[in-house]
Amino acid sequence: MKTRSMKLGVIASALLSMAMPFTAKAQDKVEASVGADLVSGYIWRGQDLGGVSLQPSASVAYKGFSLEAWGSVGFESKDDKELDLTLGYSTGGFSVSVTDYWFNGGPGYFHYGARNTAHVFEGQIGYDFGLLAINWYTNFAGADGVNKEGDRAYSSYLSLVAPFSLGGLDWTAEIGATPWATDFYGSNGFAVCDVSLGANKEIKITDSFSLPLFVKATWNPRTEGAYFVAGLSF
Repeated sequence: MKTRSMKLGVIASALLSMAMPFTAKAQDKVEASVGADLVSGYIWRGQDLGGVSLQPSASVAYKGFSLEAWGSVGFESKDDKELDLTLGYSTGGFSVSVTDYWFNGGPGYFHYGARNTAHVFEGQIGYDFGLLAINWYTNFAGADGVNKEGDRAYSSYLSLVAPFSLGGLDWTAEIGATPWATDFYGSNGFAVCDVSLGANKEIKITDSFSLPLFVKATWNPRTEGAYFVAGLSF
C-alpha cells in the first residue's frame, strides 16, 4: 500500500503528500486534480516495495471532504500493481481518512472475504501543528497481519513529520514507528522503521513550465536498510 500488505515503501511522493494527508482547507467549490509521479524506487514506511514506478493519482475535494485514487505500476514484471482509494475529511489542522489498499498479487479486486481478499482497510487520524504533523494509522479490516499469538494485529503505524526550509529548498524530516508486534510490518514489538529526510525543488523547463523534482533518503533501523530515491511530478 503505498501504505500495504506490505507495501511499506514510501513512494518518493510521500515526500510531497503522504506524510500529511488531506491538509487542505475546506473549499466552497468542488476542486479536482490529476497527476502522476515517476519515481526511481517505491519505498513506503521504510520498506522496499519495488523499483522504478509510475504512480498516477486523481482526486476531488469539497468543503473539507476529499476522495482520492492512487496507483503504482512498476516497470519490472515482478512488481505488484496497486490501487488505493482514500476518503478523507480535514478542517484546520485536523484530518481523518479511510483507505482501501489493493494489490494484484492475491485474490481479484472484488474478493472481500475475511480470509480471501487482497484488500487492506486502514483508518488514519492526525493533526498538523505547522511545525510538526502527527498521524496515526491502523488496519481495521482485510488482509491485515497477525501478532505473536496468531491473532489479527490491527497493525498500526505512527508518523511524525517536520517540514522546514534550508538553502532555498523545502525539506521534510520524518520518523515512523510500529507500536506493537505484527508480521504486516515485520515487527516483533515497538520498532522505529522509518527515519527519512527529503527535499523538493522546482526545475524550470521554460519560462512558463517547470517540473517538481524530489529526493528522499530513508533509513530503516529495524531492518538496517537504507534507500535513496528521486522522482518527478507531472
